[in-house]
Amino acid sequence: MTSIPAVLVLVLAGAALVALGARALFARQRESRWGRFVAADLDDGSLRPLVSERYRLVGRPDALRRTGDGRLVPVELKHRPAPDRGPFRSHRVQLWAYCLLLEETEGRSPPFGILRYRDREYRIPWDEAARTELGRLLAAVNAPYDGRATPSAARCTACRWRSGCDARAEDAARR
Repeated sequence: MTSIPAVLVLVLAGAALVALGARALFARQRESRWGRFVAADLDDGSLRPLVSERYRLVGRPDALRRTGDGRLVPVELKHRPAPDRGPFRSHRVQLWAYCLLLEETEGRSPPFGILRYRDREYRIPWDEAARTELGRLLAAVNAPYDGRATPSAARCTACRWRSGCDARAEDAARR
């Protein structure tokens, strides 16, 4: 006859296996909601950079998914916990840039992009408001330098953009 502790161990082990299986099924169901996995950025050349000459952008999302209607959706993975107030603006802008690149290279707009933090994920719409905001930012980045920066030796010495900057401290001293 089997002892009660042995039966209890078997029951607990079975419950643990059922729980793990349910978790895996839930994760698979959640994943399929965002589309079928297509590619990942593994630095093995399997996911080529997306290039837009028109917008002067190049980028490679961490992963791509394909929705039921065939459109590609970019996925950006962040290894930190989700910010309390929602995704950082810079993370949304990065995702929007991938959406624009997919639109340019694939000829079809993604309906959204996915920002996945360690503990939460967000579906970020790629809509007219996002397109307008990204366009405004791209115009600002591509505009000629307007001289607003105030160079200082302390800041400019450690700046990684120093060699290409129009506002270097040594140039300001010569003026």
